[in-house]
Amino acid sequence: MVLMLLAVLLGAAVPRMRGFAVGRADADAADSVLAMTRMARGLAATGGTVSRLNFDFQAGAYWVTIQQGGKFVEPGTSDSRPQVLPSGMGVKLDLPPEVEQRPYVQFMPDGRAEEAMISLICRDGDVYRVCCPSATDTFRVIKPTEYQP
Repeated sequence: MVLMLLAVLLGAAVPRMRGFAVGRADADAADSVLAMTRMARGLAATGGTVSRLNFDFQAGAYWVTIQQGGKFVEPGTSDSRPQVLPSGMGVKLDLPPEVEQRPYVQFMPDGRAEEAMISLICRDGDVYRVCCPSATDTFRVIKPTEYQP
């Protein structure tokens, strides 16, 4: 009887635990994108060069590059290697209307960053936004439960 009761309780708990793990992976992805924006800003400022946070929208990948000799190359740090979003999560990058729409956000040596909205679209329709409202602000995560502009 006790074993049957435990089996029923575990049977009810497992789907909820799976949903929790998926939700946590989505939040972790938003935190990882935020960390990449901070790394790109730091590399630009300390290296005195332009850096970019790049996106491959089809693959759901993102990575940092720095400008060297007129080209953009990976900085060679283990933290800057390409990262991949969780399976089923999409990404969209919105830049201001006056800026050419492209698959990267640029960071300047003086510490400024482009105004941008990075939307991470979850499987369940929730959206995490990693945004920078102005060139002098820092990026921050807006969770699905917060007000979203």
